[in-house]
Amino acid sequence: MSDAGNEAVLVERRGNVLLVTINRPQARNAVNAAVHVGIGEALEQAEADPDVRVIILTGAGDKAFCAGADLVALSRGEAIAPADPVQRAWGFAGFVQHPVSKPVIAAVNGFALGGGTELALASDLVIAAGTAQFGLPEVKRGILAAAGGAFRLVQQLPAKIAMEYLLTGEPFSAERAAELGLVNMVVPAEQLLDEALALAARIAVNAPLSVQASKRIALGIIDGTRPDEDSSWAHNDSERRQVMQSEDAREGPRAFAEKRAPVWKAR
Repeated sequence: MSDAGNEAVLVERRGNVLLVTINRPQARNAVNAAVHVGIGEALEQAEADPDVRVIILTGAGDKAFCAGADLVALSRGEAIAPADPVQRAWGFAGFVQHPVSKPVIAAVNGFALGGGTELALASDLVIAAGTAQFGLPEVKRGILAAAGGAFRLVQQLPAKIAMEYLLTGEPFSAERAAELGLVNMVVPAEQLLDEALALAARIAVNAPLSVQASKRIALGIIDGTRPDEDSSWAHNDSERRQVMQSEDAREGPRAFAEKRAPVWKAR
């Protein structure tokens, strides 16, 4: 039974678990403003409810977990973040700069390129379907993995391997992600949600205050923020502004839309 959410995000209670589903399969679960608000509000709901002990984030359908930002919405001039400053501060998808004490499991059910990988990087645990694919292809488009990917990938994978994926923009499989420690386990697609719920149950059986305190200590969460990441986000935002003002940042998406190789000018 659905407790809350909007059309773009479904929020459902499963015992002590809050299941949050990006519900835009026709758009490969790409993030627009409604998704941002829906996920962010679900995290707030979970954090305020003592009966919620674990959060699971997944995508509707079997093709994509999340295809990143909704480029179609952006091309129409729509904002993919809400106007409300508190909600905007939650970061991409209402998630990547929105630390909560409740453990978050990403159940990655398909393609998770770009922003989808950044959602996985921002989660505490990841279970992936065998069909899932990860990667940060932004450099192929003249833009940046600016939702935490550019620094979190190097933090969470072996540095040299992370640099290879970050600088080439090439994708990698769920199995490779598991080998590198980005994914806890890879399961058949039809078992994904059951396995995520089973992992959640293994966490939820423990003392909730102990679990939440352990997560806060492990990630340096203080009063709902991660001060250890402040300098990384400041540097990230400065670099993003410069890159997004470049000719190359316009050329990359244009070339992609026109199905041709981009012509980079480094300006």
